[in-house]
Amino acid sequence: MAINKPKGTEDLLGEDALTWVYVRDVAESVFTSYGFKYLEVPMFEQVDVFVHGLGTATDVVRKEMFSVYSPDGYAKISEGRADELKPDQRLALRPEATAGTVRAVVEHNLLEQGGAPVRLWYAGSMFRAERPQKGRLREFRQIGAECFGTADPAADAEVIIMFMRFIEQLQLPRESVRLLINSMGDDQCRPAYRESVAAYMREHKDELCEECQRRIETNPLRAFDCKNEACHKIMEDAPRITDALCDDCKAHYEQVKHYLDSQGIRYEEDPRLVRGLDYYTRTVFEVQVTDGLGAQNAIGGGGRYDKLVETIGGKPTPALGFASGFERIALALEAANAPLPVPAKPDVYVAVAGSEVSAASFDLVQKLRDNGFIVECDRQNRSLKSQFKLADKCEATTVLVLGPDELAQGVVTLRDMLTHDQKTIAFADVIQELEHVLGYDEDHDHECCCEDDDHECCCDHNEA
Repeated sequence: MAINKPKGTEDLLGEDALTWVYVRDVAESVFTSYGFKYLEVPMFEQVDVFVHGLGTATDVVRKEMFSVYSPDGYAKISEGRADELKPDQRLALRPEATAGTVRAVVEHNLLEQGGAPVRLWYAGSMFRAERPQKGRLREFRQIGAECFGTADPAADAEVIIMFMRFIEQLQLPRESVRLLINSMGDDQCRPAYRESVAAYMREHKDELCEECQRRIETNPLRAFDCKNEACHKIMEDAPRITDALCDDCKAHYEQVKHYLDSQGIRYEEDPRLVRGLDYYTRTVFEVQVTDGLGAQNAIGGGGRYDKLVETIGGKPTPALGFASGFERIALALEAANAPLPVPAKPDVYVAVAGSEVSAASFDLVQKLRDNGFIVECDRQNRSLKSQFKLADKCEATTVLVLGPDELAQGVVTLRDMLTHDQKTIAFADVIQELEHVLGYDEDHDHECCCEDDDHECCCDHNEA
């Protein structure tokens, strides 16, 4: 019986793997320029981290978390003794990384009294037990960033701008990208607004889906994000948060927009934009694309969460951040025909003619690689004819042939696979000749590896 990957997961192979590395590298370049430092948190945490952080009314906590048990914990569960599990035995795979990042910041006391804001970014797998579909997997990869210690609306705008710069660097066409923003208020104004939405939903309860009927008493704002067409139509006439913001939240929101305007960032105000997690306050935003994803067209989003650090055991600390889904970004890049990395082709293939030159060919290959060339070679004692076929298959345009005659004369045969021209090169001249043939001596300025610039270079490529 064949063993296949679990439902809702993907193997990253070939160009997909290269795209993940590329997207992560672009994130590192952009985020580092904004002062963000990289961190990794565990793939699983105590369940309480997510329950306190995300809220018990969220779909993530109610239906989508994967539980993790040690052998001892599993035994207690199977024996009906779940109430005996200690907090550190109630574990879950991370459904998102913000709560775990907050836990790490609190646990390691990264927020010093009176210190500068802490800026962190991450990249890795998240897990949610939901129905797999296009752009939505059970194991999916996210890239995100979190900023702790500032309530300044300029920080909100800066994080949004950083995300948009990330999208620009990925070369997604700007005309296919929409930035939506909103304010969700805070503890001063949101409770009354939340109740007004709940009251409106009660008036239309019979017209709402079963899930939204349940949300009336648990999390009515989530109904704005319901994908049911009937619910969506009903919620169009629901009260708007922008009409209910307190003076402080309204001023904060206006300042965020002012900073975005000053940098020429195009956005759309969406008073019905909510985020799916309970911890958000004030500024929220979402980035969508018009091509490649269908109805599930968001590639990332985030906002401010000024209460979360305190909820997870830290001191009251303003904070904000965002996360972006790699799988959705990859689909958007594909739909936009954006330039993506392709597997590197070898610069040269070393063909070995006879086992008696194996040691010499081994040394040659290592020397070539140490000098920066991408090298393929035979390690299965194939015939020269077979090796030439392999060189063609891996698209190497240059082959170096080393056999007993070449070894005795201290040379190699260089073969151009496009023209089939051949010439003999002395061992000492191989590096310099390959740089010339491949155009490296014209396209790249060599940096001497010697520490002292006042003496003759001793690098291998100048041995001749």
